[in-house]
Order: sequence, then C-alpha cells, then structure tokens
Amino acid sequence: METGQTGKAFVLDEAFIRLFPHVAMGVLVAGGIRKADQIDEAQAAEIRSFLETANQEARRHLTSEVISENKIPATWRAAYKKFPTKKGARCSIEALLKRVLHGNPVASIAPTVDITNGISLKYGFPIGAENIDAFCGDLHLGVMKGGESFLPLGADTQDPPLAGEVAYYDSQGVVCRCWNWRDGQRTAVTEDTVNEFIIMECIEPERVEELKQAMEELAGLLTRYTGATIHARGIVTAQEPVMEISR
Repeated sequence: METGQTGKAFVLDEAFIRLFPHVAMGVLVAGGIRKADQIDEAQAAEIRSFLETANQEARRHLTSEVISENKIPATWRAAYKKFPTKKGARCSIEALLKRVLHGNPVASIAPTVDITNGISLKYGFPIGAENIDAFCGDLHLGVMKGGESFLPLGADTQDPPLAGEVAYYDSQGVVCRCWNWRDGQRTAVTEDTVNEFIIMECIEPERVEELKQAMEELAGLLTRYTGATIHARGIVTAQEPVMEISR
C-alpha cells in the first residue's frame, strides 16, 4: 500500500465492520487533476469513447430485464436491508445499470466523471469521488447516531441521516448518506476540484481481485488523461481498517 504524508486518514468504524465484515474498499487519492478545458479534444473524445464502450460492457451484469433480479443490484439491496435507509435509497451502481437496462446509456458529463462512471459500469462496482481538500479531519464510514449535519447536493435544507444509518462522515457532518446513495454539497467534486478522494466499494469477497484490477485501470486512466498524480492507493478491509490519505 502506498501512502502520503501523515495527516488525514480513511477509517472503517468498528460498528460498520460488524455489519459488513467482508467488505473491501478500494481507495485512490488523485492530485493535480486537470480541468475539463485543459484536456485536449482528442483525449476528450477517447474518454467519451471509453464511456460508450463501458455502457455496452455493462450489459454483462444484466441477465434479467427486472433490475432487482440482477446479481449486483440484488446484492446491494440485501446490504441496504442491514441498516435504516431513506425510502427509495438505492446504491449508485444500481442507478447506472438501470439506465443501461432501459436503453438510456450514461451520457458524457466531464472527463473525470466519465472515467469513473466508465469504470463503474465496466466492472459493476459503485464509485464515489469527493473533494479531499474539503474534508474536516479523518473520513469515516460508520453508523450514525441520527441527526448529523447533511446538506444534499441540489438542496437548500438539511436532510440528516437516520439513527443506525450507514454513512461517510467527518468531524463536520455527513459526506454521503445511505452509504453510497446521496452526496453532500460540502465535499462535492466541482469543475474546480484538483484533488480527489475516490473510493470503489466491494461487498462480494469473491470479487476482490476484480476490484484490484478495476482500481489499477482507474488509476491508469486518471494519470493518462487528466495528468493526475496518485498520492495514495490501497484496499481497506476489516483486517486493515485505516488508511492514510493525506497528500
């Protein structure tokens, strides 16, 4: 595992580990990411082509026309039943796969988003990205007491987590609700973000090697197309629940 300088860490809390003892979390910290207008059109076109291909490759994860009957969404729905969730909350990978299933492929948004969405679709793992410079202290994945501060993306009022809900959080409040369902405004990646914390989540023990492969491809694409430097990378598990993430 490569780490940066002493400072912020990503931590799996004990209460989370008790719920999900076999989880594996792939973590990348990417710095110096170019803005969209700094990526030349030829490379931007290659990224869009990668996303288009990933939309097609995602069909391999869809053996049924009913989204809940497919293995990846079904696995995550079962995981979500282990903690209280807001009505209608679903794992981010289900939302992507549902678009593919309904013939509405995931469209290009911005180069870094296209890369992460493409890897998520290709491998069938949820991926989250946050502005690491906006973290207040360590980032945790844990079980909420309920009522912690959380302002969702696109909202103007607080929407705090439920008691017992799984969420990412730091010393200032929740970063992402219902594990990987909804991001908050405070740490959201924008077009001005140059340093990102990226996490890929695996709850199927038999897919850990595939997770590692996906992480390597993601790191390579970010380096090649966005000029990113990978300051930290690793797999966080119940056996190794803490990873240094400061640059």
